[in-house]
Amino acid sequence: MQYRTFQKTGEPISLLGLGLMRLPEKDDKVDEAEAIRMIRAAIDAGVNYLDTAYVYHGGDSEIILGKALKDGYREKVLIADKMPVWVAKDAEDQERMFEEQFTRLGVDVIDMYLVHAIEKAMQKRIQRYDTIKFLEKKKAEGRIKHIGFSFHDSLDLFKETIDSYPWDFCMIQLNYMDANFQAGVEGLKYAGAKGIPVVVMEPLKGGRLTDYMPESIQKLWGLADIKRSPADWALRWVADFPEVLTVVSGTSSVAQLEENVKILSDVVPNSLTDKEKDIIQQVADTYRELIQYDCTDCRYCLPCPQKINIPLILMFYNEWFMYEQNPKVKGQFNFFIPKDAVPSVCTACGTCEERCPQKLPVMEALKKAGSLFE
Repeated sequence: MQYRTFQKTGEPISLLGLGLMRLPEKDDKVDEAEAIRMIRAAIDAGVNYLDTAYVYHGGDSEIILGKALKDGYREKVLIADKMPVWVAKDAEDQERMFEEQFTRLGVDVIDMYLVHAIEKAMQKRIQRYDTIKFLEKKKAEGRIKHIGFSFHDSLDLFKETIDSYPWDFCMIQLNYMDANFQAGVEGLKYAGAKGIPVVVMEPLKGGRLTDYMPESIQKLWGLADIKRSPADWALRWVADFPEVLTVVSGTSSVAQLEENVKILSDVVPNSLTDKEKDIIQQVADTYRELIQYDCTDCRYCLPCPQKINIPLILMFYNEWFMYEQNPKVKGQFNFFIPKDAVPSVCTACGTCEERCPQKLPVMEALKKAGSLFE
């Protein structure tokens, strides 16, 4: 296992981090025994960064992690957990959730604690609830060691967030398809220049880059001098950046874990050749040719009177065609799109189309997305 140094403490952090959002399942429930076996297998292989959250698997992720860390495993790892401010009813409710996390995990301290999924709509609530002061108090009490944030919004907001507080670390979504999405590569380098370590999530884009591949993509991978799996290429692309502290990949089987461990056992920064980078870019460009509606996520269509997240729905609709109708896209749609804001609640008021700089037929796209996903 390769390790990178957490500059705040000098601690070695495994280049592969284990994400616990997609634990093994059986009969539509988390397979607890198999999940514990997978977590311990990761630790035995040298993984020492484990990422969970209050909302993952309805809280079962934290509970199972707590069980997996018994018998001496706790001392071998850093736990990363998160405060989902959007769930809190008020400022005091943060205390309840925080304590509940410790009960679930059965630990005395959480090493890496993040404000979960910062985005523009949540900024006011974070300020109103004094979330940062709350976490500073917990850090002073020794309950948490390092304060960070995970992020899902625009590059401008990411830079603003980075500059707003002396964060110990941050977490962004990054893969070769999202190089210019949300924080992206520019955000990664911005944080790095500020001395803020970056944890990367979604390196495989939730499995979209590995599960189902168009023939055109397979042919492009075949052009490389060294033959690698799609997961290998995706993980190497992220790990090639020296600003990346660890790459958190959510695995749902020991086999996936073992593949990821093997891939990241010999990856060092700036090791991809120019030819390899060019092939990866060709793959990304070829995927984008399959896009149905060329939404740029500018968000001029928002707010929608019916509170429909139009750019997000168009993203899922495009990905359905880009990634060979991968069922995980539907799963993500159902997870992120509230039942009261699905495409079918559109009243065809036309406000979105009037605002759209790309002049997209948004109402048509929403209708098609509704037929596909609902």
